[in-house]
Amino acid sequence: MPNSHQYTITTKWTGNQGTGTSGYRNYKRDIDVSAAGKQQVISASADPNYRGDATRYNPEELLVSALSSCHMLWMLHLCADAGIVVTDYVDDAVGTVNVNADFSGEFSEVVLRPRITITDSARIDDAKALNAKAHAVCFIARSVNFPVRHESTVVAA
Repeated sequence: MPNSHQYTITTKWTGNQGTGTSGYRNYKRDIDVSAAGKQQVISASADPNYRGDATRYNPEELLVSALSSCHMLWMLHLCADAGIVVTDYVDDAVGTVNVNADFSGEFSEVVLRPRITITDSARIDDAKALNAKAHAVCFIARSVNFPVRHESTVVAA
């Protein structure tokens, strides 16, 4: 197994309205995110508070999505290894960013709120316990400098 992996993404600014960045209000914050071999382009922008397009994803949402997705994929893997059958998994994750006086900012935390449905009610506590392990091995959660908490709900179908 290799000791490292690389992930290459192309981020292309698509917001030039003809005059480039000739003024703060003269350009859109629109970007397209793509990767070689992928079928779909993700249309993103800045947060609407910073003149972005509210109909597009913003980088902050994409970071929360990456944390949520990584945790989910580890949970599914760990449950499968433990013989716990998951039939549904939905996470309403929330990230909080604190904005400073100079408009810089940083995430103060992300809270994952997965609702996990399994087939065996006797395994609910086992599934809940796997959240800590999923967090411990999630590449993305291990890479950020802010807390990532999880408040999971596990039910049996």
